[in-house]
Amino acid sequence: MKRFLLPTICGLLLTAGIAPAQIAIRIGPPPPRREVIPPRPYAHRDWVWQPGYNRWDGQRYVWVPGTYAAPPRRGARWVPGHYRHTPRGYFWVEGHWR
Repeated sequence: MKRFLLPTICGLLLTAGIAPAQIAIRIGPPPPRREVIPPRPYAHRDWVWQPGYNRWDGQRYVWVPGTYAAPPRRGARWVPGHYRHTPRGYFWVEGHWR
């Protein structure tokens, strides 16, 4: 029993540090900026535009401009990140491929 207890506890402690912490932001984000989407890079016609977003830096929102990115698989669709409003504040929901 003791042989399994120590590795189990160590494993739980290591995986607990992997999950990103969610920070509640009391101030709502400003509206997204209007971006001029540049032409898709010629050599990468399958790349997808990922729009810019307002990132909280701990004191204020900072604009992160959009970019083109390669999809992980054929037919993948980019779902942009967004802020979710709850009674505790605003939480960032990371963009992801679907």
